[in-house]
Amino acid sequence: MRPTKADLEAARDRVIPDILPPDGGTLRVLFCGINPGLYSGATGHHFARPGNRFWPALHRSGFTGRLLAPAEQHLLPALGLGITNLAPRATARADELTAGELREGGRRLTALVETHRPAYLAVAGVTAYRTAFARPRTAIGPQDEAFGPARLWVLPNPSGLNASWSLERIAAEFARLREAADALRTPSAPRDRTAP
Repeated sequence: MRPTKADLEAARDRVIPDILPPDGGTLRVLFCGINPGLYSGATGHHFARPGNRFWPALHRSGFTGRLLAPAEQHLLPALGLGITNLAPRATARADELTAGELREGGRRLTALVETHRPAYLAVAGVTAYRTAFARPRTAIGPQDEAFGPARLWVLPNPSGLNASWSLERIAAEFARLREAADALRTPSAPRDRTAP
């Protein structure tokens, strides 16, 4: 059931828990959004707003064997995938966040990466990344610098409001990341194409 207008307003400033593997679980890619929107805050699911291209891009890129609904986010850890956000609180628009909130989120993200040690940290939103980490010239794609123990990849924001990036272009960038993450796998851990 879709959230009502009252549900959306009540979701303002709500925090959605991260999706992470159990302690000691493998984390191939930790996806990091900017912050939850009100729709995500109301449903408790990351990238939940209709029109957000995260879930279709995840599938089209080969990370998942089928298109997952946001309510199926709990299936990601079994695939070695996780989701977090730079800023934890839900807002109607990302531009409601302050630069200070993004920088504080960057410090929290640094600690999270140190604890869970993903092979890749994939930040979905180049402008937020630039602000949070004082990297004004960062471009979409793999970065030369590491993020603690993780390799770093900056993805386009999958929000439907990001009209300059089509679903096809976003999925292609996700596919580049997936191929890089797959290349890190050992021969004893083949990719399960039948997984969700």
